[in-house]
Amino acid sequence: MKFFNKELSWLSFNERVLQEAADMTVPAIERIRFLGIFSSNMDEFFQVRVADVKRRIFFSQATQEREQHEQLMAQLQKKVGLLQERFDEVLEEVLETLRKNGISLLSIEQLSEEEKHRLRRFFREKVQRFIVPIWVNGKGNLASIVREDETYLCVEILNGDDKQYALLEVPSDQVDRFVKLPVKGRSKKHKLLFLDDILQLNLDVLFQGFIPFQQLRAFSFKTTRDAEYRPSDDIEQSLLERMEEGLKQRVKADPVRLVYDRAMPEEMLAFLSKKLQLTQFDSFVAGGRYRNTRDFAKFPHLGKTSLTHKALPTLLHPKFLQFENVFDAIQKSDIALYYPYHRFSHFTEFVRQAAYDPKVTRISMCIYRVAPNSRVVRSLMDAVQNGKHVTVMVELQARFDEEANIEWAKELTDSGVRVSFGIHGLKVHSKLVLVHRNEGNLDRRYAVIGTGNFHEGTAQIYTDFSLFTCQSDICNDVESVFHYLEQPYRAHLFRHLMVAPVNMRQRINDLIEFEIDQAKAGHAAELFFKVNNLEDESLIVQLYRASRAGVKIRGIVRGMCSLRPGVENLSENIEIRSIVDRYLEHARVYVFEHGGKKEVFIASADLMTRNLDHRVEVAAPIYDNEVKTEILKIMTLQWKDKAKSRRIDAEQQNRYCFEKERQVGNSRSLVPSQVAIHRYLKRRKKEYESQQKDV
Repeated sequence: MKFFNKELSWLSFNERVLQEAADMTVPAIERIRFLGIFSSNMDEFFQVRVADVKRRIFFSQATQEREQHEQLMAQLQKKVGLLQERFDEVLEEVLETLRKNGISLLSIEQLSEEEKHRLRRFFREKVQRFIVPIWVNGKGNLASIVREDETYLCVEILNGDDKQYALLEVPSDQVDRFVKLPVKGRSKKHKLLFLDDILQLNLDVLFQGFIPFQQLRAFSFKTTRDAEYRPSDDIEQSLLERMEEGLKQRVKADPVRLVYDRAMPEEMLAFLSKKLQLTQFDSFVAGGRYRNTRDFAKFPHLGKTSLTHKALPTLLHPKFLQFENVFDAIQKSDIALYYPYHRFSHFTEFVRQAAYDPKVTRISMCIYRVAPNSRVVRSLMDAVQNGKHVTVMVELQARFDEEANIEWAKELTDSGVRVSFGIHGLKVHSKLVLVHRNEGNLDRRYAVIGTGNFHEGTAQIYTDFSLFTCQSDICNDVESVFHYLEQPYRAHLFRHLMVAPVNMRQRINDLIEFEIDQAKAGHAAELFFKVNNLEDESLIVQLYRASRAGVKIRGIVRGMCSLRPGVENLSENIEIRSIVDRYLEHARVYVFEHGGKKEVFIASADLMTRNLDHRVEVAAPIYDNEVKTEILKIMTLQWKDKAKSRRIDAEQQNRYCFEKERQVGNSRSLVPSQVAIHRYLKRRKKEYESQQKDV
């Protein structure tokens, strides 16, 4: 087989997240948070990818095609089962490590009578007001009642031979999921309890006086729904109205997974399955006592500082600090920020200053995802009040952010911002800002081109590049992108930027072909890229051709990888690695040897068919030599990572690249690339500041 299945590859990626949780060199609280990330990833996997496979099964016309999809579904369910078993093992290991460090996540059985009394009072005062039991009888449609990815307790109510069921939703959106119990005196120990258990402890309080019972017992479960939705084609509705209608459809979408306490009685499980209208192609995942373990990602910071990673303080970029305003700094030279090592506040300051600078006349921006209380969006609204012409392209189909973006679109429109919604049939995934500034007789343009969203929250945990430039060649192309978004039916020429779906695929193909020609001529030929996902089959075939021609290919791929590296007579010159660490590796970088004149691009696009053909994406060339040197150094540091890099082989077995080094001596002494990058950028900052003092 030339290609590794992308859904199985995605599970292989999430297995790497689970590896971090299992790694005893990782601080204990960080380990439990990785378990939360693993769980959150798995939720999205079922919402999107498993749901897609299920649809393919139902809509397959040919018997052979249907059988292939059914076989894949069986493989996915088997792999998910194995990962769930490993998850439960790792969770027990991590909880034991936390206990040894004075942090106990207790069960009801471990509570003293005094603690139970306190929790009963806590329930009456803080929790009970949010609980409304749902009676499950023979008539109700449970599939339309149960909210996706919320934890429920299915309560079995026994009274003689009479048996009834009721559902309780755990109100974790109203009360913290982890409830801290008081400890005596100055004890440094910490006791926590799941909110779920507080409900279990108070089942009798909820039902007493309403229904006779002799016994109550409850077991947790949650469902995951198909995240796909289809806005109507009613031409009399605006796009905003159609999107809102589509979101309502998602709430009622078919369940694709039931995750439940493996101690749940078979009769209760069968009852739930029937009421939720689950089929043989849906996933039934038996787990431990607790659902929604994604909440572990928010596990509180308790105990010793050694239980979490030592902070890597964000750095101010010295080139911005040297000048009175951001525009003077960018005029001096291009500036590249690398979040979260550099402060995102440099970007918010760029937009803030543009909003009130009397010289600024126009601001254009693409929004895919922004923070809930975005300072960036607030500055755009302020700019309108200051007489600027502001245009914002809001992507309404940013998955799981549709509702937020609809509200932002309404608020921006009400404030006077000119809001557009891009091109029908294409998601606008590019990360662009363009500012026009009247400087005497010159209308100078300033552009920001990023690999990630302009989001204050994710900029703290996602690694992404942002290029700040006023180079006219690049700014011309950025302006052409905004024209393209307004008038896609016209011809648009991009001389410097790669823009999907216009010229990106062809430009990448041409650059790879150049490397192939170089290799055949006996010259140095190399490709080095970093992406989240590598999945486009035609591009992979071209990389195989390049490998066979002698081109050295290195890739850092965080997530899905359909390419099979290291296969004889196919991909012997291709090596792929993956890094999972404290920050989520999100930046996209393409490097081509190009006859010794290295061409470097930062991009919003992964190497996936959806990015190259069905989204508006932008890759920007790096022309500033100093910026180019920094990006190449960062890429090199990542490739040499001996602590967190895994080798992606043909079977995606997730072996560490430097397994021997990890096993010999103390692997804590191996410096992860993320730490090495922070040290490098900190050193670069000091060097630049020292040079300025000498000047």
